[in-house]
Amino acid sequence: MTVTSEATTAWKGGLFDGSGETTFVSSGLGTFPVNWKARSEGSTSVTTPEELIAAAHASCFSMAFSLALAENGTPPESIDTTASVTFKPGTGITGSHLNVNAVVPGLDPEEFERLAQGAKAGCPVSQALAGVEITLEATLA
Repeated sequence: MTVTSEATTAWKGGLFDGSGETTFVSSGLGTFPVNWKARSEGSTSVTTPEELIAAAHASCFSMAFSLALAENGTPPESIDTTASVTFKPGTGITGSHLNVNAVVPGLDPEEFERLAQGAKAGCPVSQALAGVEITLEATLA
């Protein structure tokens, strides 16, 4: 089965003085403001394309890692992943850093790292971001 997810953005004005709203159409989870100032300077109240990519990368990696751990016979108790996507005005997206902490009983640190690296490479969002550097910091709790 193929699933298509949709989001829309309604933008008004130019890049520097305009703003928009991005809506998660498929899930109906909400509408979020976006603008250049937040993208180029940061914000705690307005989202950015990079924050949306970070959410996609963190959730995709967690799913891929959970599958890899289960297939290894060491299902996780928990996986907490943060993705930090970096944007440089004039250059674009320069990278994504995954920071994962997981509780996985019965797994040694070397195997944990191997499986985490495999999940990073196999995650569909990682594959979509193949044009940027993706780094991983994995901690077995």
